[in-house]
Amino acid sequence: MFAVTSERVELLDAADQLVSMILQSELVEYYQKCLYRVKNDPETQRKIREFVDMKERFEEVQRFGKYHPDYKQVMGQIRVLKRELDIDEAIAEFKRAENDLQSMLDEVSVLIGRSVSESVKVPTGNPFFDSSCGGGCGSGGSCGCSA
Repeated sequence: MFAVTSERVELLDAADQLVSMILQSELVEYYQKCLYRVKNDPETQRKIREFVDMKERFEEVQRFGKYHPDYKQVMGQIRVLKRELDIDEAIAEFKRAENDLQSMLDEVSVLIGRSVSESVKVPTGNPFFDSSCGGGCGSGGSCGCSA
């Protein structure tokens, strides 16, 4: 168990302030607005339901592969429904907001990690941050970095 020190309390307070700033940011507000739109747009929800239903059929067909009698029909239909989801304005806007928010969170994670040490590994899932090889590649230096 860690002893409570004034330094730890200050660190926790700073973390709480950072969380509050993130939650009050325009990116989070926009993300929540987009999520609300996706959840409450009847047409978008219809497309999602159709895709989920077809995905269940797709998984059933995948067990038998091309030997399933509905293989071609289901494969074609799942692609059509996926495309409809991809071009749905509410979903496209939500995905953009989600990516923007994730990028901000990745940046914050890298900044925090590097404030501790340049060699702290911060898995962001973002090649921009990971490829800088500030110790975040996880390959043990096989990429040519100094990890």
